[in-house]
Amino acid sequence: MAMTTLGQLAQLVEGTLDGDASLPIEGAEILTEAVAGQISFVDHTKLRDRITTSAASAVIIPTDWPEVGKPAIRVSQVRTAFAAIVNQFRPPYVEPTTQVSAHAQIDPSAKCGADCQIHAGASIGPEVVLGDRVTIHANVVIMGRCRIGNDVTLFPGVVLYRDTEVGDRVVIHANSVIGAYGFGYDTVRGQHLRGDQLGYVILEADVEVGANTTIDRGTYGPTVIGTGTKIDNLVMIAHNCRLGKHNLICSQVGIAGSSTTGDYVVMAGQVGVPDHVKIGNRAILGAKAGIMRDVPDDITVLGIPATPERDQMAKQAAFAKLPDMRRQLRDLQRQVDRLTARLTAPTTTAADESSTAAHSANEAA
Repeated sequence: MAMTTLGQLAQLVEGTLDGDASLPIEGAEILTEAVAGQISFVDHTKLRDRITTSAASAVIIPTDWPEVGKPAIRVSQVRTAFAAIVNQFRPPYVEPTTQVSAHAQIDPSAKCGADCQIHAGASIGPEVVLGDRVTIHANVVIMGRCRIGNDVTLFPGVVLYRDTEVGDRVVIHANSVIGAYGFGYDTVRGQHLRGDQLGYVILEADVEVGANTTIDRGTYGPTVIGTGTKIDNLVMIAHNCRLGKHNLICSQVGIAGSSTTGDYVVMAGQVGVPDHVKIGNRAILGAKAGIMRDVPDDITVLGIPATPERDQMAKQAAFAKLPDMRRQLRDLQRQVDRLTARLTAPTTTAADESSTAAHSANEAA
């Protein structure tokens, strides 16, 4: 779409228009990058003052906001509306229909469902089963006996080790590795010998795995990622872990072996979870939280070591006061030292003075 009007965009998103319906709009951009002729959005009151300083010709705002001094479209779901407008100006890229590239390597024993897209450089091993409408991008490697559900997308460079099971509508982003050997070694006569790595990985339906993430196979059974769980880039999930349904796992989280999570767990960036720990349903682990023990249901934990949010906030408040407390302690110590010096110093009483005077008089006589 080369150009449209503000009124047409308001109709597209079923919004209420403030301003000139004939105002031409040539594109959509975030507020700080927008130029004249483009539309942007603001959905947070803290950013409302930036509308007047932005070069954007119009903005999308929440329904209940006051006038913002600029042509606007009012909607109940600002980001949803803006996404629809962005798609009008920048339609999603549609992959060309390639079916199966002549440059893909597919073992004769592999089975592919209907309408699969397999791009150049992909390698599909023996006894692999692909469901319908699976998209395998360039240089994906699927080792033997993997089972892939319907409507799955594997982006370039993804590696699935043998026996991996992938549910319907799973998306795995570039260069992630699913099913690598777990980090398990036995020390025998001074040598680190790799333990058994005979398990596999199950990604249930609607899981999404970010780029450069690794999920290790179980020792004997499965490592499981529950239905609807979303995993960010650069996440490490070790062998034998079992993640519940609809978890949100942010970047650089590390989960050690045999740990489990309930449903709707949130782990913010760089959370560390040790082995054999249980995280309860709906628990929230704050950024960089260092988990040391089980976390119960419906709790937010923060810090290293991780403690309940209220406890951690109290600790942080006390920590901020430490410099003043240190100065106060130093002053108090000085006062104690002075008082102690006074109490232990030699003292002269009136009786001592009389005795000394009498002694002096006798010596004079």
